[in-house]
Amino acid sequence: MSIALRYTVQSDVGLLREGNEDSAYAGPHLLAIADGMGGHAAGEVASAVAIATLAPLDADTAGVDMLQALADAIADANAELKQIAQTDPATEGMGTTLTALLWSGDEVALCHIGDSRAYLLRDGVFHQITHDHTLVQSLVDEGRLTPEAAASHPQRSLVMRALQSSVPAEPDLAMLKAQVGDRFLLCSDGLSDVVSDETVQKTLTQLTDLDEAVSQLINLAIRSGGPDNITCVLADVIDTDSGSSPTADVIVMGALTGGTDQPVQPVRSDSPAARAHLLATGRAAGGATATDGGTIPAAVVTAGTASATTPADGTPIPASAVAVSHSAESGVTTWTALPADTSARATAAEQPANGLTPDDEDDEDDDDPMLVRSGRRRWPVVSVTLLVLLAVVGAGSLYGWRLTQNEYFVGTADGKVVVFRGVNQAVAGFKLSTMVQRTDIPITAVPSGEAGQIQATIPATSLEAAYRIVSQIRHDYKCATAQADIRRWFANRARTTAKSTAPHKTTAKHNRTAPHFGRTAAKRLSGTPKPTPSSSASGRPAAKPAASATPRPKPSSTHRAAGQAPKKAGAQKTKAPVSLPPKPQLPPFCPAGGAAG
Repeated sequence: MSIALRYTVQSDVGLLREGNEDSAYAGPHLLAIADGMGGHAAGEVASAVAIATLAPLDADTAGVDMLQALADAIADANAELKQIAQTDPATEGMGTTLTALLWSGDEVALCHIGDSRAYLLRDGVFHQITHDHTLVQSLVDEGRLTPEAAASHPQRSLVMRALQSSVPAEPDLAMLKAQVGDRFLLCSDGLSDVVSDETVQKTLTQLTDLDEAVSQLINLAIRSGGPDNITCVLADVIDTDSGSSPTADVIVMGALTGGTDQPVQPVRSDSPAARAHLLATGRAAGGATATDGGTIPAAVVTAGTASATTPADGTPIPASAVAVSHSAESGVTTWTALPADTSARATAAEQPANGLTPDDEDDEDDDDPMLVRSGRRRWPVVSVTLLVLLAVVGAGSLYGWRLTQNEYFVGTADGKVVVFRGVNQAVAGFKLSTMVQRTDIPITAVPSGEAGQIQATIPATSLEAAYRIVSQIRHDYKCATAQADIRRWFANRARTTAKSTAPHKTTAKHNRTAPHFGRTAAKRLSGTPKPTPSSSASGRPAAKPAASATPRPKPSSTHRAAGQAPKKAGAQKTKAPVSLPPKPQLPPFCPAGGAAG
């Protein structure tokens, strides 16, 4: 069994980018993809340098330590980027991701740094064989973020490790074992950020043709907004002994072939998303373009080659339809067109539709207002960029607000103790907290020290913790209330005792000094009887009453009773002792000694 590769490469600038900072390489022994970063032309330079440095490894690798060869190539690319940055300060801070597969029979050496990805589809099972070097992925690894949340995180493209000019590169290196029937996909984050792994798996499983599968993946990314450059390298592992023919040409795409001034014009299918993209970039429906397409200059030498050949007339080859044949013996790289179905679309996209020569078309461009307007019109891109920025800001704000809703605190509202959800802050007049529960605890009844803490808000890690805080406040409130009731009870008892004893002494003294008698008893005790009218009229002295008839009364029990009547009346004025209510009890959870009186 003899294992070989059948592969294809496609790259698209996307809907928002003006240039293509991705670079890709596919050869019989090497598959590689690099996603430049840093802005301006620096990202394109970095990705082109990385691929150009790896290209010489695409040769017979028998007996070669492939992992060491990849590590050495990364070190060389690192040094080259550093030298470029020192020569041209405008490129300072440039960098690129890099994912590469180096083949020797069924042995595969994997080199990876950054957030570009490599996938393997084997026997219907699809999985990622690289690990993203991003901030979001590190949060997922630490368990602080779920994979679902990471897929929509606003900082998911923040790369922690990359091939840069300022720091040494630390790539991941690993050996894999390939099998006949395996399908490998290398892609930039322009695909993986907007198309889910499930959709990629479904596409690669259903579409067996390599070009058709890659075109479908790029169209899916464009329909999802196409916010970044989209580059895919797709390869099938085949057995040449079974009659399958491997791919022999070397295919190079992206910034490496388009130069620093003009990005590679992509080959797109006739889908609604593609037609909309053509209109947005100023390309006519028939395939004509308002600006010159990306081309391979008449003399281009890839890394590791001494010369290059071009068509006899010296006409530049369209970059989007280029294939490269590399001879290890002669060191010559031949640039040719891709198969007819691909080159025809590329040629239609690159050549003018009016039949003019390039020089004539340059003269006509200044006189055709439609071409000038379509080439310079940028408002759709600006509008989409603003919408994306607003969406990112909105998503970040929503994410931050959701984070605040995991916090709770205890505060006050309308003089009561209240449990809030969120944080005790406001942004642009919008409060970041909502009321969860209003209690019946008045803040004025809470001990002063604790009341100050509540007014300053007491944070809680969860709703249960907030309820525990409120429960403790309620206990303190009940203890303070009970202690106040006990103090009042003791004060009332002292006043009641004083009032009940003082009136009783005054009544007894009054009864001893001024006893009262009834009218009949007083009349009988008087020694001078009043004369009657009859005796006064006749002039005769009134007859003395007989001693036996009206004996002088002695104090009897009746008189004694009558004489004691005032004592009884005086006793009625004495107030009976007032009964006190039961003494309030201190709740069992209150500290002892707080109510001593």
